[in-house]
Amino acid sequence: MTTTIDNKTLWKNTLSELELDVSKANFSTWFRDTFIVKIDDGVVVIGVPNTFVRDWLLKKFDKAILKTLRDQDSSIKAVEYTVAKIDKIKQKENTEAKPKNDTQAMPLSEYYIDKDDNLNPRYTFDTFIIGSFNELAYAASQAIIKQPGIVYNPLFIYGKTGHGKTHLIQSIGNRVKKDHPDTKIFYLTSEKFASDCYNALQNNKMDAFKAKYRKYDLLIMDDIQFFSNKEKMQEELFHLFNSLYDNNKQIVFSSDQHPNFIPGLEERLKSRFNQGMIVDIPKPDSDSRSEILRKKAESGGVILSEEIINYLTTSVESNIRELEGIVNSIVCQTQLRNKNLNINDVKELIKNNTEPQKMISIKDLIKIVADFFNIDPETICDKTRRKEVVRPRQITMYILREDFNTSYPTIGEKMGKRDHTTVIHSCEKIKKDLKKDPTLVQQLSQIRSMI
Repeated sequence: MTTTIDNKTLWKNTLSELELDVSKANFSTWFRDTFIVKIDDGVVVIGVPNTFVRDWLLKKFDKAILKTLRDQDSSIKAVEYTVAKIDKIKQKENTEAKPKNDTQAMPLSEYYIDKDDNLNPRYTFDTFIIGSFNELAYAASQAIIKQPGIVYNPLFIYGKTGHGKTHLIQSIGNRVKKDHPDTKIFYLTSEKFASDCYNALQNNKMDAFKAKYRKYDLLIMDDIQFFSNKEKMQEELFHLFNSLYDNNKQIVFSSDQHPNFIPGLEERLKSRFNQGMIVDIPKPDSDSRSEILRKKAESGGVILSEEIINYLTTSVESNIRELEGIVNSIVCQTQLRNKNLNINDVKELIKNNTEPQKMISIKDLIKIVADFFNIDPETICDKTRRKEVVRPRQITMYILREDFNTSYPTIGEKMGKRDHTTVIHSCEKIKKDLKKDPTLVQQLSQIRSMI
């Protein structure tokens, strides 16, 4: 091989990437007990437990496996599959002289999701990039690591898909697991909780269900919005919450929106969520996107020019996940071509790999904001300085600038022929107030969800 990466790490990294695109059930079924047997002249031989798995991987996942392996080592030419048991490989290796650079296969259980706590070892604070958009959420997570169950209980993180919520809340679990090995930790989605509850009801095993979840010292639950309008599940969550909270057990939740705005969520649950710390992870700002691009590329062994970073920062604005996908493509192409990409290469690469930017007319946005605040749309562009109109006007200008990159002069012209300096002032005012006004944060989040 042309790199110093060993077989264990190579396969670990490959599985981590494949897991992102495969359901948990499929991943567990087809990739459990697989490992790299050897690498010979660019051909990776992968050990599988039986012929059925071998045939299925060859048919369904061969291209994805090869691409992911080549992303890490461009000298890899092909993949082959052989039926082999991990224990037999170990026995053979133990009877032979070990090479200087030991690359023996290791059990998959060391580096995929731990079934006892359901935590993904990939999600750690070491790989979590901090920016102005998520620094408050990060600070809150650090506080509860130091005093779990005492401060910020519960911790409720919300934000749209791809903003890093799952990474952050699982990082909390992995850090507590490392610092306090005896702590009982469990991560799950609200859908999994609901499924377990339903099965317990069907099989008359509610006592076992309740005992299972009440034993944890740290419970992390993702995607709370799934409980919308599910009365029985909300009732069970309410009682579980009370049991854990009363015993100073730490609870961490995530959702795609503030709990107060989740439809069909009982008031008593909203009250419980609000008694702790609720923090938003919004869309990463320009500086944060640049830092994410730079660090992700460096972790893949690629240094991006400032020209490319600036281009990507303005072209890819949706979420962190898309930024990471673009960086992975750049790293892969850099390795395949064995040279750094120029700006034209990058433009061509992302042309068909980015989501189209959301578009809206200024008139439509004004109506959305006006309806939200229950005011006449025409008043937003008027010269009035009435308090109930000024804030909606400033929010409209801020969204046009931040979300749609509309120029200051254009915003001023379309919103009552105002000078561009007035628009700049309005945008800066909203940006400043967002740091200290949680109500404004919630309002902005809800308006954005309506666009």
